Amino acid sequence: MRLFVAVWPPPGAVDELMRALAEVRIAVPQLRWTIPEQWHLTLAFLGEVADDRRPELERRLARAAARHHPLALRLSGAGQFGNRVLVVKLCGDLPAMKRLAASAGAAARRAGISVPDRPYRPHLTLARTGTTGADQLRPLAARLAAFESSPWTAAGFDLVQSRLGRGPGRRAEYRTVASWPLHRPRPSGEARDRPATS
Repeated sequence: MRLFVAVWPPPGAVDELMRALAEVRIAVPQLRWTIPEQWHLTLAFLGEVADDRRPELERRLARAAARHHPLALRLSGAGQFGNRVLVVKLCGDLPAMKRLAASAGAAARRAGISVPDRPYRPHLTLARTGTTGADQLRPLAARLAAFESSPWTAAGFDLVQSRLGRGPGRRAEYRTVASWPLHRPRPSGEARDRPATS
């Protein structure tokens, strides 16, 4: 089973991003645009996971969730990864988000799953190019640079199955297989609903 661990933005943030992208998508339809129903913030990509690994993985992810508090976040600005991927960036509790991603990766490794150990850059993937490169993405990132969603709170994360589409142009299908709330209380004096800042 092909799995990843993710945080989902709320419907309000998704709607705001859809409105910001409306004209951009019309201007450059040839990009492979991701669909709003699948917009997510990956914490850890696990790849193919054997069924016998899942119970231990889920136990360890539940423990990880219990050690982290809800995160105040906001989608903010845009950028690109290399020449092929257009993304929306994130601001808010980014140090806490990075710690949560590290915990998710560590939980997977302790369950016997190989997870790449690379710097974590929280983002939401918007589109991918073919072979046209950065010249196509750079102006789009510039047009979205001022985008900022309303603040929201990430209160949990999911373990998600990704089924690759068959045939040309078929999209992957996502299915949540388990979910965990973030449990740890915030430090004393820290407002739970404070606005996210960069």
